[in-house]
Amino acid sequence: MIGWIKQLNAAFGASFLWLICLVYFTQGFRSFAWTAVSYQLKDRLKLSPSASQFVFSVAFFPWSIKPLYGILSDCIPIKGRKRTPYLVLATVLSLVPWLILGLNDSLRNSRRHLMILLTLQNIGSAMADVVVDAMIAEAVRFERASFAGDLQSVSWLAMALGGTCGSLLGGYALNSLRIAINFLLFSALPTLQLVSCTLVEETSNGVKLLQDLSDSSRTNAVNGHINTLDEDGVATKMPHNTTKRRKKGQKNRSRTNASSKFQHQEKGDRLVVQWFRSLKEATYGLCQAFRQPIILRPMAWFFLAHVTVPNISTVMFYYQTEFLNLDPSFLGTARVVGWLGLMVGTFIYNRYLKKMKLRRILLLAHLGLSILGQLDMVLVSRRNISLGISDKVMVLGGSALADAVNQLKFMPFLILSGQLCPPGIEGTLFALFMSINNLGSTLGSFLGAGLASFLNISSGSFDNLLLGVAIQVLCNFIPIAFLFLIPKDATGIPT
Repeated sequence: MIGWIKQLNAAFGASFLWLICLVYFTQGFRSFAWTAVSYQLKDRLKLSPSASQFVFSVAFFPWSIKPLYGILSDCIPIKGRKRTPYLVLATVLSLVPWLILGLNDSLRNSRRHLMILLTLQNIGSAMADVVVDAMIAEAVRFERASFAGDLQSVSWLAMALGGTCGSLLGGYALNSLRIAINFLLFSALPTLQLVSCTLVEETSNGVKLLQDLSDSSRTNAVNGHINTLDEDGVATKMPHNTTKRRKKGQKNRSRTNASSKFQHQEKGDRLVVQWFRSLKEATYGLCQAFRQPIILRPMAWFFLAHVTVPNISTVMFYYQTEFLNLDPSFLGTARVVGWLGLMVGTFIYNRYLKKMKLRRILLLAHLGLSILGQLDMVLVSRRNISLGISDKVMVLGGSALADAVNQLKFMPFLILSGQLCPPGIEGTLFALFMSINNLGSTLGSFLGAGLASFLNISSGSFDNLLLGVAIQVLCNFIPIAFLFLIPKDATGIPT
């Protein structure tokens, strides 16, 4: 293990590897702060389960527009750099809201202000996620392509470690510390990330790459040819004419200054035109690729798989804390077990299911989720007590099994996304795929909030929760009817 890390240090540099691991660890450790957010909404603001789930759904919407961050960082360099400035901006956006929530009691106790600050924080986190993914892709493409799998493995390992530590420590911290202190403690990680951004050097070739892209894309674009006006042909004539005018009046200083200012303004105008052209062409290529049926149909299924199943996880959180009286430290432990379930699900897929048709894997996954939903029905109906099974065992087992099955469902998504991305726009199109997945999850959360409100499930009133869980179980069968959208012969091994 130590030798492996040393090899990566030698290949990419210690500062780069440290930054990558820190960003992914922070992404996983976010559970430390978001556990505190759940209790802030429930105990301080006294929101109903549906209202809390609505706040979460709005706050996590920035994860549904990840391609926007990727296109901006790809097409509009800041001082010649396309990655580190955006990573600094993202880190600031993810840091400042936690500081404000930790220091300002009135904003922390205002539903509207809390939702705005949490949304800003997620904009920063989602942007950092996209930028770091791009930095990894560039590093393995131009520096050490043979280490691509190793670098991605380190990233996932760092995020899993962060998630485990954040879930475990977040629950215990809430037992002994105020919620505001938890927010301030978590802000230490984005602060360290901000300092680490200054240690990574990025070559000032963003503008040059943008120029090359603009020149080459006049005749070619993704999935077709695009004819554009040769604006540079006009622009190159203007400096020539300006030079002639300057030669005619060499001793006229004011005219020379005016010409210099004109050239500077002209240069800025050309740069803006290049930015606009790059944004236009990137968006066009993305839309053209996504409109292909081989891409559109599978992504439509994954979107429907989320949006047709109401997410009532926040309602279950209220039930576990208020009715079952489970303390934060235990729920943190349950999330750790969930992370272990994710790892087990990944292992099972890589070891036994790679050659299986993706349609069958997704079918089994939704059938498994339906069975696990019935375990929730047993818990809510209190049948487990008559069977001699404690609530804690039910929650721990259900959390681990559900996360493992969800991972088995997520692996085909990753496999298909990697197989469907055409060359040249892999990063941006993959970000679009992830955004579709995240948007489906967000809409599923909105649907869950609406279901809880319709059934009058509120804090201290869980009479209709059993009906809500039953509806969720039945809805898990809906995506099975749309499995024809998944390529028939697709497996985990590309053909």
